[in-house]
Amino acid sequence: MISRLLERLKLRNTRLSSKLILIYLLLTVVPMSLLGYLSYVQFSRSIEEQIGEYMPRFLYQANSNVEQRISELASLPDLLFNSDDMIAILRRDEEQSVSDLNKDLFAVNSYMSRTYLAGSNPDVLAVFLLSKNRLFQSSKVAYSGFDRDQAIAPYRYELTGLVEKPKIILPSETTLKFQNDVPYILIMKQIADTDNRRIIGTMFIAVQLTFIDRILHDFEKNDKADLWVMNRKGERLYHTDPELIGTFDPEIGRYPILSGSFRTTGPGPDRLVSVTESTELGWVFVHSIPLRYLTEKTDLVRNVTVFVFIGVVLVTAILAVVLSLNITRPLKKLSRLMKNAEMGHFQADHSLQSRDEVGSLARSFNSMITTTRELIQTNYRIEIRQKEAELYALQSQINPHFIYNTLETIGMAVEEQETDTVVDMVTLLGRMLRFSVGNKAKAVPVSEEVQHIRDYLTIQKYRFEDRLTFDIQLGADIEKDNLYSPKFILQPIVENAIKHGLETRKALDIQIAIGKELSFRSGKHDVVYRIRDNGPGIPAERMAELEEALRSDTHIDKDSGFGLSNVNARIVLMHGPEYGLQLHSIYGKGTEVIVRIPARDGTESAAESGGGRIDSEPSRGEE
Repeated sequence: MISRLLERLKLRNTRLSSKLILIYLLLTVVPMSLLGYLSYVQFSRSIEEQIGEYMPRFLYQANSNVEQRISELASLPDLLFNSDDMIAILRRDEEQSVSDLNKDLFAVNSYMSRTYLAGSNPDVLAVFLLSKNRLFQSSKVAYSGFDRDQAIAPYRYELTGLVEKPKIILPSETTLKFQNDVPYILIMKQIADTDNRRIIGTMFIAVQLTFIDRILHDFEKNDKADLWVMNRKGERLYHTDPELIGTFDPEIGRYPILSGSFRTTGPGPDRLVSVTESTELGWVFVHSIPLRYLTEKTDLVRNVTVFVFIGVVLVTAILAVVLSLNITRPLKKLSRLMKNAEMGHFQADHSLQSRDEVGSLARSFNSMITTTRELIQTNYRIEIRQKEAELYALQSQINPHFIYNTLETIGMAVEEQETDTVVDMVTLLGRMLRFSVGNKAKAVPVSEEVQHIRDYLTIQKYRFEDRLTFDIQLGADIEKDNLYSPKFILQPIVENAIKHGLETRKALDIQIAIGKELSFRSGKHDVVYRIRDNGPGIPAERMAELEEALRSDTHIDKDSGFGLSNVNARIVLMHGPEYGLQLHSIYGKGTEVIVRIPARDGTESAAESGGGRIDSEPSRGEE
C-alpha cells in the first residue's frame, strides 16, 4: 500500500534516504495520531456505556418511587372511613332538602380540606367527591371546568358496578384547569361501602406533579439533561422544561426500545437517550443528554496525547535520519557495483563486515562476481568442443536485471520496515545465486530446478504483489525416482510469461505441473513440464514464427539471452530432436508451454555428461 502511495506521489525517483525518513515519520505520526484518536473515542465510548448502563437503573428506581408515591396518594380516599359522619353523609339518599344538602356540603368540604389539603399532603391540589349526584370539593388553587355536567360526566359509570382499581386521568382527558396552568394528574378511586356492598361515591384527587420533579432530581442533577414522563401515546405528563408539559413526543414511535439506552442522530446534536417503562402506570420515563456534555473531561486526555505525540515525532525524526543513512549507504554502494556488473565489469569487490541481510547479500554478490569472472577466464584459456561451450555459456548466464530489480524491491521493503520480507527475499536471492553459480553440472535434480523456479516466482511475487499468483504441482514419482533435468529450463519460460503477461494484464496467474508421462514415440517415460499462464496469448502470425524458430534454431549465441529458443536449443543439443518445447496458445486467453525431456536418474545423467559432477552443492574450491 505504501509503495503504491509513493508511486502516485511520484516519489520513486526520490533518494532512498529521503523515503526512509518519510516512512519513519509516517510510522510515528500515523500510529500516534491513531492512538490519540482511539484513546479519545474509547474514553468517550466508555463514558457513554457507563451512562447508558447507569441511567436505566436510575430511571427504574425513579419509576418505583413514583409508583410508590402514586400508590400512597391512591390510598387517601380510605381516610373517609375514619369518620363515621362522612360515611353517613355518603350513604344518604340524594333527595334531601336544600338546607340539609348545604350542611352536608359544608361538612364534607371542611373534612376534605382538613384531611387532604393539610401540610402532610403538599402535592394535593384539590379533592373532588361525587356521590349520588352530589359534588363535594375542596381546593388549594382556583380552578375551572370541573362539575357534574363537564368533567364528571365521562366517569359516571364508575358509580355503579364492581369496585375498580384507582385510575389516573390526564389533563388532556378532562376540562379541569387550575390557575396558572399548574400541571397535575387526577387519581380517581371509588368509595365502596363494604357493609352495604355498594359503591357510595367516587373521589378525584388532583395531584401536582412536583413530586415527580423531586424524585427525578434526587438522582440526576445535571442541568444539561432533559427528563420527562409520558404515556405510551407520547403525551408528556412531566418535563424539566415546563413549557413542554402537555405536549407530545413525536419520536416515541421510532424509539427502538422502551427499556434501556440508545443513541439518536439527526439534524440536532447526537444524544444518549435512556428509557424505562412502568408496567403498572403505563408511563415511560425518559432521560436525554447531548453526548458532547458527557465527554467534556476528555479534553485533558486529548491535550496530553497531543504533547506526547509531538515529543515522539521529534525523537523519531532524529532516529529516522540516523537509521536511514546506516541502511542506505551500503545499499547504494552495492547498487553501483550491480550496475557495473550489468555493463560487464567484473573486477569490483564489495566487502561488508556486517552480518545482517545486506552483508549476506553482498557476500553472495561477491561469490557471484568471482565465479562469473573465473568462468570468463576459463572460457578464454581453454578450447572445448562447440557443443560443450554452447551449453556451458547458456547455462552460466545470469540476468543482472533480475538481481537489480530484486534489490530495488528489497530496498522498497526496507523503506516500508517489512523486516520479515527483506529477510525472506535476501534468503531467496542468496539461494538462487548459489544455485546459479555454485553448480557447474548441466543436469540437476528436478526437485532443485523446481525449488529454483519457486524461489524466483516468490521474489517476483514480492515485487508485483497481487498482480502475480502461481502454483507448482510436483508429482510424487518425480522425487521418488530422483530424476534429473537440464539446468535453467524453467526460469526463461516463466520470465517470458511474466514479461509479456504483465505488460497487458493487471493480474497474471502461472500454473506449473511436473510429472512423468509415457512417450508414444519411444515407449519410454518422459519428464513433462507444463507451464500455463492467463496472459495475452500469442497471435497466429507470431505463433508461426516461433514454431519455425524452434524447429530450425539448434544453436544459439551466448549473448542472445534466455528465451524459448534458448531452452529448446539446449534440450535438443543434450537429448536429441525428439525432445524440446511445444507451444499452445489462444490469443487473448493464455499460453501453455510443454517441455519434454527423457526421464533419467543421476547415474544416467552423469554418464551422459562425461562423468561430471551433478550434485547441486558447490565444492570447496567453488565457494
